Amino acid sequence: MSRDYEPVPGQWYENLEDEESFRVLTVDEDSELVEIEYLDGEIEEIDLETWHEMDLDRIDEPEGWAKTDEEEDEDEDEEEEEEEEDDEDDDDWDEDEDEDEGEEDERDRY
Repeated sequence: MSRDYEPVPGQWYENLEDEESFRVLTVDEDSELVEIEYLDGEIEEIDLETWHEMDLDRIDEPEGWAKTDEEEDEDEDEEEEEEEEDDEDDDDWDEDEDEDEGEEDERDRY
């Protein structure tokens, strides 16, 4: 039984003939190419005709799948940005506290 799914970026599929799981990275309608990534991180481009010949089933994201280096870098960048924002918030709080203390000192002098 053939299942004909359109390629959806981010969606995971299993090629039932080869018993291989992969996810779609990009779909280029102009060049009719689908970029896919296998569990081991290997990336391949296939044409839409080949895609429609495959016996596919949609699956959930596999546990422990290997992220690409690019995705790991993006994740690290997001974490660093969040930490920087937290630091900035902390710095603002400290500065406000210092200003308040300075005002109190001036008032005490008079």
